[in-house]
Amino acid sequence: MIILATTGWLVSLGWILLGVVLGAVGGFFISRWYFKKELDKNPPINEQMIRVMYAQMGRKPSEAQIRQIMNSVNKSR
Repeated sequence: MIILATTGWLVSLGWILLGVVLGAVGGFFISRWYFKKELDKNPPINEQMIRVMYAQMGRKPSEAQIRQIMNSVNKSR
């Protein structure tokens, strides 16, 4: 009888731990997918932002400079 009583709570504990692990793994992949989707919708920097930064510094950038900065940003992703 003692063996049956101890295995009952061990089985319950095992199911709880399995649920926690599966929830953590699922949550990781769902949050990763959502974060990537948001970054695609709202990129951290775009060409207009680069133009505004140059204007704040009092400079007018050439298209080559803007493309160079965008290429370096895209390579670092």
